Parts: sequence; C-alpha cells; structure tokens
Amino acid sequence: MQAEGKRMTSRERINRTLNHVEPDSIPLDLGSSAVSGMHVSTVYKVRQALKLDSPGTPVKVIEPYQLLGEIQPDLMEALGVDVIGVWPTKTLFGWRNEEWKPWTTFDGTPVLVPSAFNTTVEPDGDLLAYPEGDKCAPASGRMPEGGYYFDSIIRQPPIDEGNLDVEDNLEEFGLITDDELEHFRSRITHLHSTTDKAILANFGGTAFGDIALVPAPWLKNPKGIRDVSEWYMSTVIRKEYVREIFSRQCEIALANLKRCYETVGDKVSVVFMTGTDFGTQIGPFISPEAYCDLYQPFQRRLNDWIHENTPWKTFIHSCGSVRALIPHFIDAGFDILNPVQCSARDMDAIELKREFGERVTFWGGGVDTQQTLPFGTAQEVRTEVRDRIRAFGPGGGFVFNTIHNVQPAVPVENVLALYETLAEMREYPID
Repeated sequence: MQAEGKRMTSRERINRTLNHVEPDSIPLDLGSSAVSGMHVSTVYKVRQALKLDSPGTPVKVIEPYQLLGEIQPDLMEALGVDVIGVWPTKTLFGWRNEEWKPWTTFDGTPVLVPSAFNTTVEPDGDLLAYPEGDKCAPASGRMPEGGYYFDSIIRQPPIDEGNLDVEDNLEEFGLITDDELEHFRSRITHLHSTTDKAILANFGGTAFGDIALVPAPWLKNPKGIRDVSEWYMSTVIRKEYVREIFSRQCEIALANLKRCYETVGDKVSVVFMTGTDFGTQIGPFISPEAYCDLYQPFQRRLNDWIHENTPWKTFIHSCGSVRALIPHFIDAGFDILNPVQCSARDMDAIELKREFGERVTFWGGGVDTQQTLPFGTAQEVRTEVRDRIRAFGPGGGFVFNTIHNVQPAVPVENVLALYETLAEMREYPID
C-alpha cells in the first residue's frame, strides 16, 4: 500500500494498472501513439482555452498522415497525462520531424510542419503529399480540399501472378540501423531520467498486414501488392504468399526487438505492436478461424519473446466490433487492447470488463469519438465519461483514453468537459 498522502509516479501508476492492481488514480494517455492522440487543430484549441499559449502560437504536427498535434509537457501537466511515446525518426511519409516551418491547415489553424512537408495543390483544391518530401516522385498522399488529414494514394503496379516476389512486400522491413537504435536509446534514456512518465515505445516493424501501412506512402516506388482491396483479397486467394511475407517479417522483427531491448532495457513500459484492424462497426471482418490461421502465430511469436525476455507489456490496436476476437488476442499474448470501440456492436463496456477485465488492459473506451464527443453536449460527454470510468475502472486494468484519436472540429467545451470529468472521477476508489 502507498503511504498515506504519497502520490504514485506516473510510471508506478501505469505499471500497477497493467498488472491489474488498482493504483491511486486511473492513468491517462494522450498522444503516446498514432492511435491515442489528438488532431492538431483540436490541440491548438485546447491550448488556447487553457491559456497555455498566446493567440496564433502554432502547434507542431508530429504525425502528418493524420495531422496529429504535439502534446507538450505543459499540456501533459495540465491534464495529468501519465504516458509519453517515443517514435521512430521518420514519419509515415518517410521524412524526419526536423527543421520546422509554418503552415496553415484548411480550417485556419497555425501549425509547424517539418521542412520536408512539401505539398502541391491540385486544380480541384486537393493537397498532395510526397514520399520523403520529394515532389519529383509520384504523390503518395491526398488531402481533399477542406479536409483534415491525408488518404494514401494507391500506387499499385500491375500484378504478374507468375512472378510475385515476397521481397517486394518486404522492402520496408529490415534490420534496425545503429542510428535508429541510438535515437531510441538517447530519447528513452532522457525521458526515463527527466520525467516520471511511463514510456510507450513505437519501434515499428511488428504489425502484420496493417492496412494503413500496406500502400507504403513513404516509398517512392512501392512494389508488390499495395492496393488495399488487392491486399485483403490476397489474404484469401494468395494466402501462402502473405504467410511467407509474415514469416520473413517476423524473423526480422524478432532480431530488431532483441537489439532494442539490449539498447533500452527495462526503461520501456509498453511496446506498440500492431495497428492491424480486424473489426467493422457491426462485427469482425475476419473469422476467428482465419485470424488464428494467418495472423495469430506470428503475433504470438513476437509477444512470447517479449514476455520471456523483457518486462514490457504489448499493445494491440484494432478498431470496431472485435469481441469475438478478444480471446484470441489474449491467446496471442497481447496485454493491452485499444481503442475499445464501445460504439460498435457487441462492445458494451460493462460486459467487456466482466468477461475480459482480468486478462487484458483496456486502453481507451473513455468516450465515443464518433458521436458523443463531436456532436453531443458537454453534459452528455460528462455522463458518458463517468459511465465508462465506472465500467472499466474497478480492479485496475484501465488506461483512460478516448476511442481512437480526438478528432478535428470537436467543440472545445466538450473536450474540456472530457478531461474535467476524468479529473473529478479518476481517484480510487471509484465513486
């Protein structure tokens, strides 16, 4: 037990929660990963509302695909955030977050983007982005005029069935470089020694068939199967081809995880393993049998290695109605499920906690970002947050986060109501 009056550190709070022991208060994540952040325009509005910046002060775009904004230490402190993420050196478009320059989003938000954030405007007003910022290469991202983030541009070369080569779909996977390892070592060591936050590492390379990654917007001339529809069909009609890709990728990932652990050790609390989505709004789009046949064996190999050799906890992100798959996620060795989309069919918060709460940590589910947060009243936001805390909080095993990223064009009073209600409710024992 904690000594009376003594607060846990964020790191202690997260670690107890992940071991299904109630800490002093419910931990909060905002911005540690690409699926638990906040759109830059909303970050700007929240910072302005909390008077952290003078009007017009830009916010950095740290993830350009979804235009996620930087969650700086002062905002973490204001909201009580317990987790901080460490990301690879390169973004989803292949450029580094460095040498910042001003830019303005379609909705007028002043932001900072990296120097390689080079775009062109189409005659219809759409914005094009380029791999590595190279405008001589074919564009790999499109933001519709008035939009808030990019969609991948499919650059699928003609498929020659007789000459399909798994190497083409392995181009982006390789042994981690010494420079990348040094980046992780330096950043993680610094955060571990200068903050009390739990560290979530986004090492990369451990997601099998993540559809956001299949089009490879960071590659100038991607080869192999890169069309979204073609990829999904390939998991059925070219299953052995996909299985061989996963097998080779798994071996590379195991080698990289070993080097990462040798480099950063126990300073990391959580590792983001996969963002491969398996759910739709109304149910899984893959049968449990198909998941266990194609995906689970490789996920289990990685998770088993981590659990046998490190204290890290493993994080799976899968949107939608995945209740039928959760037992198989647990069997694959995942410790954490995100985003816990309670708005999807068969994803009732109370039932999920009752059935799986002792075996998996729910990281998310705090409020519905499809309807309640953007379109509800502040009071409706407060009511839903209270209900989710009461459902998921008892017994530990719950890290508060919204269902996926906080979106743009959300009323700032709703966002403030969200975090104010959490602050009122997060202390254990839960009221």
